[in-house]
Amino acid sequence: MMVIHMKWIILGTSLALLTACGNDNSQAAEEPEAAPETQQLEESTASNSEEVTEESVEKPEETEEIDTVEEIEQKEPQYRVNPATWGVEPIADAPAEAVLITIDDAPDKHAVKMAETLQQLDIPAIFFVNGHFLDTDEEKEQLRKIHDMGFAIGNHTNSHPNLKNLTEEQQREEIITLSETVESIIGEKPAFFRAPHGSNTDFSKALVEQEGMVLMNWSYGYDWEQQYMDAGALADIMVHTEFLRNGANLLMHDREWTAEALPAIAEGLKQKGYTFVDPDEIEGVNP
Repeated sequence: MMVIHMKWIILGTSLALLTACGNDNSQAAEEPEAAPETQQLEESTASNSEEVTEESVEKPEETEEIDTVEEIEQKEPQYRVNPATWGVEPIADAPAEAVLITIDDAPDKHAVKMAETLQQLDIPAIFFVNGHFLDTDEEKEQLRKIHDMGFAIGNHTNSHPNLKNLTEEQQREEIITLSETVESIIGEKPAFFRAPHGSNTDFSKALVEQEGMVLMNWSYGYDWEQQYMDAGALADIMVHTEFLRNGANLLMHDREWTAEALPAIAEGLKQKGYTFVDPDEIEGVNP
């Protein structure tokens, strides 16, 4: 807006017309589309002229510079999934002696407790969820709690079928419906996909890639076998199995005995020198 102040000043017999003008200009910074960077916002304010004895003096514009920095934390990939073994392999200098913890069939009855245990032990993990465990408000709240604790969420299909027994359209429905349900609850789609029974099809693999999820299976797991439905027996086999090696993808489920065995499993793995892979650092999660 332009403001004009006019005053007539009579000095002796002289008549002078003094005019002071002020402009209010502002420049807004535009947010870049790619990586965030430092931006500057300039705000200009104009001062009105004031009469000082014989003449009008225009005050200089005052400019305030504000530096704003927008930062988005994005972890660099440290591991990638090996589709031949379904284990994870280090990229560059990432520790090789590491394993990945995954929990299937969540959130049934024990997933929140398992998440709390892992959080206390500072161990990351992926919770693979099913749609039939997200029917009620209580179940949805359980998923929110797991996500809010910082754990990655994976797609384990809507109703846990064997995908090889379904048509392509039925497979799509199983996968897409669950992803949409998860997004409606936590605000983001699952970053990983694991087929029930480890049974993928060419169609499901292509769809998962199209949806931007990381395809995953597992290296070993035991908690569905009758002889390991005991916390002590399960902890022992998970730590001492012949299949435990660098990058192993450990499969567990939302089960009472598994929840009880989790602290002993974690401690046993640590004693063997293993660290734990952060799912956010797996290649393909943050493209």
